[in-house]
Amino acid sequence: MNKAQKPDQEEGIESMKSKAWNEKFMQGVFFIAACASVLAVALICVFLFANGVPAMKEIGFVKFITGEMWKPNNDIYGILPMIVGSIYVTAGAIIVGVPIGILTSVFMAMYCPKKIYRPLKAATELLAGIPSVVYGFFGLVVLVPWVRELGRTWREMGLTKSSGNGSGILTASILLGMMILPTIIGVTESAIRSVPQQYYEGALALGATHERSIFRVIMPAAKSGVIAGIVLGVGRAIGETMAVIMVAGNQARMPAGLLKGVRTLTANIVIEMGYAAELHREALIATGVVLFVFILIINFSVALLNRRSGRE
Repeated sequence: MNKAQKPDQEEGIESMKSKAWNEKFMQGVFFIAACASVLAVALICVFLFANGVPAMKEIGFVKFITGEMWKPNNDIYGILPMIVGSIYVTAGAIIVGVPIGILTSVFMAMYCPKKIYRPLKAATELLAGIPSVVYGFFGLVVLVPWVRELGRTWREMGLTKSSGNGSGILTASILLGMMILPTIIGVTESAIRSVPQQYYEGALALGATHERSIFRVIMPAAKSGVIAGIVLGVGRAIGETMAVIMVAGNQARMPAGLLKGVRTLTANIVIEMGYAAELHREALIATGVVLFVFILIINFSVALLNRRSGRE
């Protein structure tokens, strides 16, 4: 009996050793993948700061950040108009896209009938797959003429002195608001659906209405996911280039109104990098450093906000 059990025990030991080896191997694969991701980010940071910081020192950090003139032919590099333009366009996209995206996700998660859920879900996913240049063509053909007519109407009403040509902050904000919708809708809907159903049922049992249960119980419970969706949308908006170039006007000057042209940080890099050389090229890389720092500030701010909300 003992002799018959001995081979079985040896097989069991070999099987355990094989499983342990497989676990260690997969652990090593996962570790290498994680290191590759960290290395990629580190290399990007090294490239940006190694090439951008010396340019900032040569130009003057304060002069580079706060300068209102961008004239590379005269060795004048001030990116304040592009910083303000990026902030205005991103803020406009948030105003347009965030309320629509959150309300749409609430409808899809809590109100939408099953018959129209699939077509609506497919439509939102299709928005995420449309190339940026197609959005740009849509903005150029549809939004620019519409904003031009809107500007003329405002001028006739005395609300503005100049109607503009249709390419400006308002057009870019509307277009970017449309582009960030699928990101916000997808992440926010998933966050809402991840909240346990007992929260909603408990609120109804306590006498809350359907709407009150959603906005006072479900949405606060899904707050971290909603914030994550908004942050991803903001990242998409501030980093978008092609569509913005086609509808923003691209004047390297301080924004003078919603209907006036503007140039963003990303647009400035793409427009001039093809022919830039020496200090001009390094100044464009330094512009990328500023954009990278903006993204870091947004991410750290959201992380701090989530920590505070978690403690509360």
